[in-house]
Amino acid sequence: MYSYEDRMKAVELYIKYDLSAAATIRELGYPNRKMLARWYKEYKETGDLHKHYNKKAKYTPEQKKAAVDYYLEHGRNISRTVEMLGYPHRDELAKWIDELVPGKRKARIKHRAMVQFSQEQKKDAVIELCAREGSAAAVASRIGTSRGVLYKWKNELLGKENAKAMKSSKKQSLSDNKEALIAEVELLKKEIYRKQMELDILKKAAEIVKKDLGIDQQDLTNREKTILIDALRIKYTLNDLLEMTGLSKSSYYYQKETQKQSDKYASLRTEIKEVFYDNQRCYGYRRVHATIKGKGTTVSEKVIRRIMKEEQLIIPYKKKRNYSSYKGEISPAPENIINRDFHADTPNAKWLTDLTEFHIPAGKVYLSPIIDCFDGMVVSWAIGTSPDAELVNTMLDDAMSQLSDEEHPIIHSDRGSHYRWSGWLSRVEKAGLIRSMSRKGCSPDNSACEGFFGRLKNEMFYNRSWQGVCIEQFINELDSYLVWYNEKRIKMSLGAMSPMDYRRSKGLVA
Repeated sequence: MYSYEDRMKAVELYIKYDLSAAATIRELGYPNRKMLARWYKEYKETGDLHKHYNKKAKYTPEQKKAAVDYYLEHGRNISRTVEMLGYPHRDELAKWIDELVPGKRKARIKHRAMVQFSQEQKKDAVIELCAREGSAAAVASRIGTSRGVLYKWKNELLGKENAKAMKSSKKQSLSDNKEALIAEVELLKKEIYRKQMELDILKKAAEIVKKDLGIDQQDLTNREKTILIDALRIKYTLNDLLEMTGLSKSSYYYQKETQKQSDKYASLRTEIKEVFYDNQRCYGYRRVHATIKGKGTTVSEKVIRRIMKEEQLIIPYKKKRNYSSYKGEISPAPENIINRDFHADTPNAKWLTDLTEFHIPAGKVYLSPIIDCFDGMVVSWAIGTSPDAELVNTMLDDAMSQLSDEEHPIIHSDRGSHYRWSGWLSRVEKAGLIRSMSRKGCSPDNSACEGFFGRLKNEMFYNRSWQGVCIEQFINELDSYLVWYNEKRIKMSLGAMSPMDYRRSKGLVA
Protein backbone atom coordinates (compact mmCIF):
# COMPACT_ATOMS: atom_id res chain seq x y z
CA MET A 1 0.00 0.00 0.00
CA TYR A 2 2.79 2.38 0.93
CA SER A 3 6.20 2.43 -0.74
CA TYR A 4 9.47 1.87 1.09
CA GLU A 5 10.29 5.58 0.82
CA ASP A 6 6.90 6.60 2.28
CA ARG A 7 7.29 4.21 5.22
CA MET A 8 10.85 5.34 5.96
CA LYS A 9 9.82 8.98 5.82
CA ALA A 10 7.02 8.33 8.32
CA VAL A 11 9.33 6.46 10.74
CA GLU A 12 12.03 9.15 10.58
CA LEU A 13 9.48 11.91 11.22
CA TYR A 14 7.98 9.84 14.05
CA ILE A 15 11.39 9.65 15.72
CA LYS A 16 12.06 13.38 15.07
CA TYR A 17 8.80 14.32 16.83
CA ASP A 18 9.67 12.27 19.92
CA LEU A 19 7.37 9.37 18.99
CA SER A 20 4.33 11.64 18.62
CA ALA A 21 1.97 9.76 16.32
CA ALA A 22 -0.51 12.65 16.18
CA ALA A 23 2.11 15.15 14.98
CA THR A 24 3.48 12.72 12.39
CA ILE A 25 0.07 11.81 10.94
CA ARG A 26 -1.01 15.47 10.97
CA GLU A 27 1.95 16.50 8.83
CA LEU A 28 2.04 13.54 6.40
CA GLY A 29 -1.65 12.66 6.21
CA TYR A 30 -0.87 8.96 6.65
CA PRO A 31 -0.83 6.21 8.07
CA ASN A 32 -2.98 5.26 11.06
CA ARG A 33 -1.53 4.88 14.56
CA LYS A 34 -1.36 1.05 14.54
CA MET A 35 0.40 0.93 11.20
CA LEU A 36 2.94 3.59 12.29
CA ALA A 37 3.64 1.69 15.52
CA ARG A 38 4.18 -1.52 13.52
CA TRP A 39 6.63 0.19 11.15
CA TYR A 40 8.55 1.70 14.06
CA LYS A 41 8.75 -1.66 15.85
CA GLU A 42 10.16 -3.29 12.70
CA TYR A 43 12.69 -0.44 12.24
CA LYS A 44 13.75 -0.61 15.91
CA GLU A 45 14.29 -4.41 15.77
CA THR A 46 16.04 -4.68 12.38
CA GLY A 47 17.38 -1.18 11.75
CA ASP A 48 15.51 -1.02 8.44
CA LEU A 49 12.17 -1.77 6.77
CA HIS A 50 11.36 -4.53 4.28
CA LYS A 51 11.46 -3.35 0.70
CA HIS A 52 8.35 -5.29 -0.23
CA TYR A 53 5.61 -7.08 1.67
CA ASN A 54 4.26 -10.40 0.42
CA LYS A 55 0.54 -10.01 0.40
CA LYS A 56 -1.42 -13.10 1.33
CA ALA A 57 -3.67 -14.35 -1.46
CA LYS A 58 -7.26 -13.33 -0.86
CA TYR A 59 -8.87 -16.01 -3.06
CA THR A 60 -8.06 -19.70 -3.52
CA PRO A 61 -7.33 -21.27 -6.95
CA GLU A 62 -10.69 -23.09 -6.73
CA GLN A 63 -12.52 -19.76 -6.27
CA LYS A 64 -10.67 -18.29 -9.25
CA LYS A 65 -11.61 -21.27 -11.47
CA ALA A 66 -15.23 -21.16 -10.32
CA ALA A 67 -15.51 -17.47 -11.19
CA VAL A 68 -13.95 -17.95 -14.64
CA ASP A 69 -16.20 -20.97 -15.38
CA TYR A 70 -19.30 -18.98 -14.43
CA TYR A 71 -18.14 -16.16 -16.72
CA LEU A 72 -17.73 -18.53 -19.69
CA GLU A 73 -21.04 -20.37 -19.11
CA HIS A 74 -23.24 -17.31 -18.55
CA GLY A 75 -22.70 -15.04 -21.50
CA ARG A 76 -19.17 -13.82 -20.73
CA ASN A 77 -20.41 -10.78 -18.78
CA ILE A 78 -17.98 -9.60 -16.10
CA SER A 79 -20.49 -7.35 -14.31
CA ARG A 80 -23.10 -10.12 -14.05
CA THR A 81 -20.51 -12.59 -12.82
CA VAL A 82 -19.32 -10.29 -10.04
CA GLU A 83 -22.92 -9.50 -9.09
CA MET A 84 -23.98 -13.17 -8.86
CA LEU A 85 -20.89 -14.52 -7.09
CA GLY A 86 -20.22 -11.53 -4.88
CA TYR A 87 -16.55 -11.52 -5.76
CA PRO A 88 -13.98 -10.38 -6.95
CA HIS A 89 -13.41 -6.88 -8.30
CA ARG A 90 -14.09 -6.42 -12.02
CA ASP A 91 -10.44 -5.71 -12.84
CA GLU A 92 -9.27 -8.72 -10.85
CA LEU A 93 -11.73 -11.04 -12.62
CA ALA A 94 -10.44 -9.77 -15.96
CA LYS A 95 -6.89 -10.71 -14.90
CA TRP A 96 -8.07 -14.22 -13.89
CA ILE A 97 -9.74 -14.76 -17.27
CA ASP A 98 -6.62 -13.67 -19.17
CA GLU A 99 -4.53 -15.93 -16.94
CA LEU A 100 -6.66 -19.13 -17.07
CA VAL A 101 -8.32 -18.88 -20.53
CA PRO A 102 -6.29 -16.41 -22.65
CA GLY A 103 -8.23 -14.84 -25.50
CA LYS A 104 -11.69 -15.72 -24.12
CA ARG A 105 -12.42 -12.36 -22.52
CA LYS A 106 -14.68 -10.03 -24.47
CA ALA A 107 -12.78 -7.08 -25.83
CA ARG A 108 -14.14 -3.80 -24.51
CA ILE A 109 -14.74 -1.20 -27.19
CA LYS A 110 -13.07 1.96 -26.00
CA HIS A 111 -14.65 5.31 -26.58
CA ARG A 112 -13.08 7.55 -29.13
CA ALA A 113 -10.43 9.75 -27.61
CA MET A 114 -11.70 13.18 -26.71
CA VAL A 115 -10.71 15.78 -29.28
CA GLN A 116 -10.20 19.34 -28.18
CA PHE A 117 -11.83 21.87 -30.48
CA SER A 118 -10.85 25.52 -30.63
CA GLN A 119 -13.38 28.33 -30.34
CA GLU A 120 -13.07 29.07 -34.05
CA GLN A 121 -13.74 25.41 -34.95
CA LYS A 122 -16.85 25.45 -32.74
CA LYS A 123 -18.14 28.63 -34.45
CA ASP A 124 -17.61 27.13 -37.94
CA ALA A 125 -19.37 23.96 -36.84
CA VAL A 126 -22.40 25.91 -35.57
CA ILE A 127 -22.57 27.84 -38.86
CA GLU A 128 -22.52 24.60 -40.82
CA LEU A 129 -25.17 23.10 -38.54
CA CYS A 130 -27.59 25.99 -39.00
CA ALA A 131 -26.97 26.27 -42.76
CA ARG A 132 -27.01 22.52 -43.52
CA GLU A 133 -29.00 20.81 -46.20
CA GLY A 134 -28.62 17.30 -44.77
CA SER A 135 -28.96 15.88 -41.27
CA ALA A 136 -27.22 17.13 -38.10
CA ALA A 137 -25.74 13.64 -37.62
CA ALA A 138 -23.97 13.92 -40.98
CA VAL A 139 -22.53 17.32 -40.00
CA ALA A 140 -21.35 15.92 -36.65
CA SER A 141 -19.76 12.87 -38.32
CA ARG A 142 -17.92 15.06 -40.83
CA ILE A 143 -16.54 17.30 -38.04
CA GLY A 144 -15.60 14.38 -35.80
CA THR A 145 -18.00 14.80 -32.87
CA SER A 146 -21.47 13.75 -31.81
CA ARG A 147 -24.84 15.31 -32.68
CA GLY A 148 -25.49 16.16 -29.00
CA VAL A 149 -22.17 17.98 -28.63
CA LEU A 150 -22.90 19.96 -31.80
CA TYR A 151 -26.21 21.25 -30.41
CA LYS A 152 -24.52 21.95 -27.08
CA TRP A 153 -22.06 24.26 -28.89
CA LYS A 154 -24.97 25.95 -30.61
CA ASN A 155 -26.72 26.71 -27.32
CA GLU A 156 -23.47 27.91 -25.68
CA LEU A 157 -22.54 30.29 -28.48
CA LEU A 158 -25.96 31.61 -29.46
CA GLY A 159 -27.98 31.10 -26.31
CA LYS A 160 -31.05 28.90 -26.15
CA GLU A 161 -33.48 31.66 -27.16
CA ASN A 162 -31.41 32.77 -30.15
CA ALA A 163 -30.81 29.16 -31.11
CA LYS A 164 -34.58 28.51 -31.20
CA ALA A 165 -35.18 31.65 -33.26
CA MET A 166 -32.52 30.64 -35.74
CA LYS A 167 -34.06 27.25 -36.62
CA SER A 168 -34.36 26.76 -40.34
CA SER A 169 -37.73 27.68 -41.81
CA LYS A 170 -39.28 26.38 -44.98
CA LYS A 171 -40.40 29.90 -45.83
CA GLN A 172 -36.84 31.27 -45.74
CA SER A 173 -34.31 30.56 -48.35
CA LEU A 174 -31.02 28.92 -47.39
CA SER A 175 -28.97 31.96 -48.39
CA ASP A 176 -31.02 34.38 -46.25
CA ASN A 177 -30.76 32.08 -43.26
CA LYS A 178 -27.01 31.76 -43.70
CA GLU A 179 -26.51 35.53 -43.97
CA ALA A 180 -28.49 36.13 -40.77
CA LEU A 181 -26.47 33.47 -39.00
CA ILE A 182 -23.15 34.92 -40.14
CA ALA A 183 -24.24 38.33 -38.84
CA GLU A 184 -25.17 36.82 -35.49
CA VAL A 185 -21.84 34.97 -35.32
CA GLU A 186 -19.96 38.18 -36.04
CA LEU A 187 -21.72 39.88 -33.16
CA LEU A 188 -20.90 36.86 -31.03
CA LYS A 189 -17.22 37.06 -31.99
CA LYS A 190 -17.10 40.71 -30.96
CA GLU A 191 -18.70 39.91 -27.60
CA ILE A 192 -16.27 37.06 -27.00
CA TYR A 193 -13.40 39.37 -27.96
CA ARG A 194 -14.49 41.97 -25.38
CA LYS A 195 -15.04 39.35 -22.67
CA GLN A 196 -11.62 37.85 -23.33
CA MET A 197 -10.02 41.30 -23.23
CA GLU A 198 -11.75 42.05 -19.92
CA LEU A 199 -10.53 38.73 -18.48
CA ASP A 200 -6.96 39.36 -19.63
CA ILE A 201 -7.00 42.81 -18.04
CA LEU A 202 -8.11 41.31 -14.73
CA LYS A 203 -5.41 38.63 -14.93
CA LYS A 204 -2.72 41.17 -15.72
CA ALA A 205 -3.98 43.41 -12.92
CA ALA A 206 -3.49 40.51 -10.50
CA GLU A 207 -0.13 39.57 -12.00
CA ILE A 208 1.55 42.93 -12.60
CA VAL A 209 -0.03 45.48 -10.27
CA LYS A 210 -1.06 42.92 -7.62
CA LYS A 211 -4.79 43.64 -7.64
CA ASP A 212 -7.62 41.23 -6.84
CA LEU A 213 -9.26 39.46 -9.78
CA GLY A 214 -12.64 40.97 -8.94
CA ILE A 215 -11.46 44.59 -9.13
CA ASP A 216 -13.26 47.05 -11.40
CA GLN A 217 -11.01 48.44 -14.16
CA GLN A 218 -12.28 51.93 -13.38
CA ASP A 219 -10.80 51.67 -9.86
CA LEU A 220 -7.27 51.41 -11.26
CA THR A 221 -5.01 54.45 -11.35
CA ASN A 222 -3.95 55.93 -14.71
CA ARG A 223 -0.43 54.64 -14.09
CA GLU A 224 -1.71 51.10 -13.48
CA LYS A 225 -3.97 51.26 -16.55
CA THR A 226 -1.00 52.33 -18.68
CA ILE A 227 1.07 49.40 -17.41
CA LEU A 228 -1.74 46.96 -18.25
CA ILE A 229 -2.28 48.43 -21.72
CA ASP A 230 1.43 48.11 -22.56
CA ALA A 231 1.39 44.49 -21.41
CA LEU A 232 -1.60 43.61 -23.62
CA ARG A 233 -0.88 45.65 -26.78
CA ILE A 234 0.61 42.59 -28.49
CA LYS A 235 -2.81 40.87 -28.35
CA TYR A 236 -5.28 43.81 -28.59
CA THR A 237 -5.42 47.19 -30.33
CA LEU A 238 -4.64 50.37 -28.40
CA ASN A 239 -8.07 51.92 -29.04
CA ASP A 240 -9.89 48.83 -27.75
CA LEU A 241 -7.78 48.74 -24.60
CA LEU A 242 -8.28 52.46 -23.95
CA GLU A 243 -12.04 52.06 -24.35
CA MET A 244 -12.15 49.03 -22.05
CA THR A 245 -10.10 50.67 -19.27
CA GLY A 246 -11.74 54.10 -19.62
CA LEU A 247 -8.38 55.85 -20.15
CA SER A 248 -8.06 58.72 -22.62
CA LYS A 249 -5.30 58.65 -25.22
CA SER A 250 -3.73 61.87 -23.88
CA SER A 251 -3.58 60.44 -20.34
CA TYR A 252 -2.02 57.27 -21.71
CA TYR A 253 0.81 59.11 -23.48
CA TYR A 254 1.30 61.40 -20.47
CA GLN A 255 1.83 58.35 -18.27
CA LYS A 256 4.23 56.91 -20.85
CA GLU A 257 6.34 60.05 -20.68
CA THR A 258 6.21 60.07 -16.89
CA GLN A 259 7.48 56.49 -16.77
CA LYS A 260 10.52 57.46 -18.83
CA GLN A 261 11.58 59.97 -16.19
CA SER A 262 13.86 58.82 -13.40
CA ASP A 263 12.19 57.92 -10.11
CA LYS A 264 13.11 60.61 -7.57
CA TYR A 265 12.11 58.26 -4.79
CA ALA A 266 14.32 55.36 -5.90
CA SER A 267 16.62 55.50 -2.86
CA LEU A 268 13.64 56.10 -0.56
CA ARG A 269 11.92 53.01 -1.94
CA THR A 270 14.95 50.91 -1.07
CA GLU A 271 15.08 52.39 2.43
CA ILE A 272 11.36 51.74 3.01
CA LYS A 273 11.71 48.11 1.90
CA GLU A 274 14.68 47.60 4.24
CA VAL A 275 12.75 49.01 7.23
CA PHE A 276 9.67 46.91 6.36
CA TYR A 277 11.49 43.58 5.96
CA ASP A 278 13.97 44.15 8.80
CA ASN A 279 11.05 44.51 11.22
CA GLN A 280 9.12 41.29 10.67
CA ARG A 281 7.05 42.85 7.83
CA CYS A 282 4.72 44.28 10.45
CA TYR A 283 5.35 48.06 10.25
CA GLY A 284 2.61 50.21 8.77
CA TYR A 285 3.33 53.52 7.06
CA ARG A 286 3.28 55.51 10.33
CA ARG A 287 5.95 53.39 12.01
CA VAL A 288 7.98 53.22 8.79
CA HIS A 289 7.80 57.03 8.59
CA ALA A 290 8.89 57.37 12.23
CA THR A 291 11.84 55.01 11.67
CA ILE A 292 13.02 56.80 8.53
CA LYS A 293 12.57 60.18 10.20
CA GLY A 294 14.70 58.95 13.10
CA LYS A 295 17.48 58.20 10.59
CA GLY A 296 17.43 61.81 9.36
CA THR A 297 15.32 61.50 6.20
CA THR A 298 12.57 64.12 5.89
CA VAL A 299 9.52 62.96 3.92
CA SER A 300 5.76 63.14 4.44
CA GLU A 301 3.62 60.24 5.64
CA LYS A 302 1.57 60.44 2.42
CA VAL A 303 4.63 59.69 0.30
CA ILE A 304 5.52 56.72 2.53
CA ARG A 305 1.96 55.40 2.30
CA ARG A 306 1.87 55.78 -1.51
CA ILE A 307 5.21 54.06 -2.02
CA MET A 308 4.26 51.19 0.30
CA LYS A 309 1.02 50.75 -1.66
CA GLU A 310 2.89 50.73 -4.98
CA GLU A 311 5.45 48.22 -3.68
CA GLN A 312 2.71 46.04 -2.12
CA LEU A 313 4.25 46.26 1.37
CA ILE A 314 1.08 45.07 3.07
CA ILE A 315 0.74 43.70 6.58
CA PRO A 316 -1.28 40.44 6.50
CA TYR A 317 -4.11 40.06 8.98
CA LYS A 318 -6.08 37.00 9.97
CA LYS A 319 -8.75 36.45 12.59
CA LYS A 320 -8.37 33.34 14.72
CA ARG A 321 -10.39 31.93 17.59
CA ASN A 322 -8.52 32.47 20.86
CA TYR A 323 -7.63 29.74 23.32
CA SER A 324 -9.82 29.66 26.43
CA SER A 325 -8.76 28.19 29.75
CA TYR A 326 -12.03 28.87 31.57
CA LYS A 327 -13.11 25.81 33.61
CA GLY A 328 -15.99 27.28 35.56
CA GLU A 329 -16.18 29.00 38.93
CA ILE A 330 -13.75 26.81 40.88
CA SER A 331 -12.89 29.47 43.51
CA PRO A 332 -14.05 32.99 44.47
CA ALA A 333 -12.98 35.62 41.91
CA PRO A 334 -11.43 38.89 43.09
CA GLU A 335 -12.76 42.30 42.10
CA ASN A 336 -11.98 43.82 38.71
CA ILE A 337 -9.67 46.51 40.08
CA ILE A 338 -8.17 47.45 36.68
CA ASN A 339 -11.65 48.14 35.25
CA ARG A 340 -10.21 48.66 31.73
CA ASP A 341 -7.80 51.37 32.92
CA PHE A 342 -4.58 50.11 31.38
CA HIS A 343 -2.56 53.27 32.03
CA ALA A 344 0.30 53.24 34.52
CA ASP A 345 2.64 56.09 35.46
CA THR A 346 5.46 53.85 36.66
CA PRO A 347 6.79 50.41 35.77
CA ASN A 348 5.60 47.38 37.75
CA ALA A 349 2.39 49.08 38.86
CA LYS A 350 -0.09 47.15 36.68
CA TRP A 351 0.58 43.76 35.13
CA LEU A 352 -1.61 41.89 32.64
CA THR A 353 -1.43 38.17 31.88
CA ASP A 354 -3.23 35.56 29.81
CA LEU A 355 -2.61 32.39 27.79
CA THR A 356 -2.63 32.00 24.00
CA GLU A 357 -2.32 29.02 21.70
CA PHE A 358 -0.28 28.45 18.50
CA HIS A 359 -1.31 25.50 16.31
CA ILE A 360 1.37 24.32 13.84
CA PRO A 361 1.59 21.00 11.92
CA ALA A 362 4.04 19.59 14.49
CA GLY A 363 1.64 20.26 17.39
CA LYS A 364 0.42 22.97 19.74
CA VAL A 365 2.51 25.57 21.58
CA TYR A 366 1.29 27.82 24.40
CA LEU A 367 2.59 31.24 25.48
CA SER A 368 2.06 32.78 28.91
CA PRO A 369 3.36 36.40 29.18
CA ILE A 370 3.14 39.26 31.68
CA ILE A 371 2.62 42.69 30.09
CA ASP A 372 3.53 45.92 31.93
CA CYS A 373 0.88 48.63 31.42
CA PHE A 374 3.54 51.33 31.76
CA ASP A 375 5.00 50.83 28.27
CA GLY A 376 3.72 47.47 27.01
CA MET A 377 6.96 45.64 27.78
CA VAL A 378 6.78 41.87 28.10
CA VAL A 379 8.16 41.57 31.64
CA SER A 380 8.33 37.79 31.61
CA TRP A 381 7.12 34.89 29.50
CA ALA A 382 7.02 31.11 29.47
CA ILE A 383 6.56 28.89 26.40
CA GLY A 384 5.52 25.24 26.51
CA THR A 385 3.54 22.46 24.86
CA SER A 386 0.96 22.15 27.63
CA PRO A 387 -1.24 24.91 29.14
CA ASP A 388 -0.72 23.68 32.66
CA ALA A 389 -0.08 25.31 36.04
CA GLU A 390 3.69 24.85 35.71
CA LEU A 391 3.73 27.15 32.65
CA VAL A 392 2.08 30.12 34.38
CA ASN A 393 3.87 29.52 37.68
CA THR A 394 7.27 29.59 35.96
CA MET A 395 6.36 32.86 34.25
CA LEU A 396 5.18 34.41 37.56
CA ASP A 397 8.31 33.33 39.44
CA ASP A 398 10.52 34.93 36.80
CA ALA A 399 8.51 38.18 36.86
CA MET A 400 8.54 38.43 40.67
CA SER A 401 12.32 37.97 40.74
CA GLN A 402 12.62 41.34 38.97
CA LEU A 403 10.65 43.23 41.64
CA SER A 404 12.15 45.27 44.44
CA ASP A 405 10.89 44.90 48.01
CA GLU A 406 8.75 48.05 47.65
CA GLU A 407 7.01 47.00 44.42
CA HIS A 408 3.65 45.21 44.71
CA PRO A 409 1.89 45.49 41.33
CA ILE A 410 -1.71 44.67 40.51
CA ILE A 411 -1.76 41.49 38.42
CA HIS A 412 -4.84 41.26 36.19
CA SER A 413 -6.04 38.13 34.39
CA ASP A 414 -9.16 36.51 33.03
CA ARG A 415 -11.01 33.80 34.95
CA GLY A 416 -8.87 30.94 33.65
CA SER A 417 -8.29 28.01 35.95
CA HIS A 418 -4.53 28.63 36.01
CA TYR A 419 -5.04 31.78 38.05
CA ARG A 420 -7.36 30.19 40.63
CA TRP A 421 -5.37 27.16 41.81
CA SER A 422 -3.45 27.00 45.05
CA GLY A 423 0.02 27.22 43.46
CA TRP A 424 -0.76 30.58 41.80
CA LEU A 425 -2.64 31.96 44.80
CA SER A 426 0.16 31.12 47.25
CA ARG A 427 2.78 32.79 45.06
CA VAL A 428 0.71 35.95 44.65
CA GLU A 429 0.03 36.18 48.36
CA LYS A 430 3.67 35.57 49.29
CA ALA A 431 4.91 38.37 46.97
CA GLY A 432 2.21 40.79 48.13
CA LEU A 433 0.70 41.16 44.67
CA ILE A 434 -2.85 42.46 44.26
CA ARG A 435 -5.17 40.18 42.25
CA SER A 436 -7.66 41.53 39.70
CA MET A 437 -9.87 39.53 37.34
CA SER A 438 -12.01 40.25 34.31
CA ARG A 439 -15.71 39.56 34.34
CA LYS A 440 -16.87 36.18 33.12
CA GLY A 441 -16.69 35.91 29.32
CA CYS A 442 -15.74 39.59 28.91
CA SER A 443 -12.51 39.75 26.88
CA PRO A 444 -12.53 43.61 26.65
CA ASP A 445 -11.75 43.66 30.38
CA ASN A 446 -8.30 42.38 29.41
CA SER A 447 -8.15 44.01 25.98
CA ALA A 448 -4.60 45.33 26.32
CA CYS A 449 -3.27 41.79 26.70
CA GLU A 450 -5.56 40.48 23.94
CA GLY A 451 -4.27 43.28 21.72
CA PHE A 452 -0.70 42.15 22.35
CA PHE A 453 -1.63 38.61 21.25
CA GLY A 454 -3.25 39.99 18.11
CA ARG A 455 -0.15 42.00 17.14
CA LEU A 456 2.09 39.05 17.94
CA LYS A 457 0.18 36.60 15.73
CA ASN A 458 -0.31 39.04 12.85
CA GLU A 459 3.35 39.94 12.76
CA MET A 460 5.00 36.63 13.55
CA PHE A 461 2.58 33.71 13.15
CA TYR A 462 -0.18 34.20 10.54
CA ASN A 463 0.37 33.92 6.79
CA ARG A 464 3.59 31.94 7.25
CA SER A 465 4.09 28.29 6.44
CA TRP A 466 5.16 26.26 9.46
CA GLN A 467 5.30 23.01 7.51
CA GLY A 468 8.37 21.01 8.50
CA VAL A 469 9.10 23.22 11.55
CA CYS A 470 9.44 21.19 14.72
CA ILE A 471 8.22 22.32 18.14
CA GLU A 472 11.69 23.29 19.35
CA GLN A 473 12.37 25.46 16.28
CA PHE A 474 9.03 27.25 16.67
CA ILE A 475 9.67 27.94 20.36
CA ASN A 476 13.07 29.46 19.47
CA GLU A 477 11.49 31.72 16.83
CA LEU A 478 8.76 32.83 19.22
CA ASP A 479 11.31 33.58 21.92
CA SER A 480 13.44 35.61 19.46
CA TYR A 481 10.39 37.64 18.44
CA LEU A 482 9.59 38.54 22.06
CA VAL A 483 13.17 39.73 22.60
CA TRP A 484 12.90 41.85 19.42
CA TYR A 485 9.49 43.15 20.59
CA ASN A 486 11.01 44.51 23.80
CA GLU A 487 14.28 45.85 22.42
CA LYS A 488 13.73 46.85 18.78
CA ARG A 489 10.04 47.12 17.82
CA ILE A 490 8.97 50.77 18.00
CA LYS A 491 5.62 51.95 19.41
CA MET A 492 4.13 55.20 18.20
CA SER A 493 2.62 55.80 21.65
CA LEU A 494 6.16 55.81 23.07
CA GLY A 495 7.41 58.43 20.64
CA ALA A 496 8.55 55.89 18.02
CA MET A 497 10.74 54.05 20.54
CA SER A 498 10.86 50.47 21.67
CA PRO A 499 9.88 49.73 25.31
CA MET A 500 13.53 49.24 26.27
CA ASP A 501 14.65 52.47 24.54
CA TYR A 502 11.77 54.30 26.23
CA ARG A 503 12.90 53.14 29.65
CA ARG A 504 16.46 54.20 28.84
CA SER A 505 15.23 57.65 27.85
CA LYS A 506 13.48 57.91 31.23
CA GLY A 507 16.60 56.77 33.09
CA LEU A 508 14.85 53.63 34.38
CA VAL A 509 17.44 51.22 32.96
CA ALA A 510 21.08 51.57 32.07
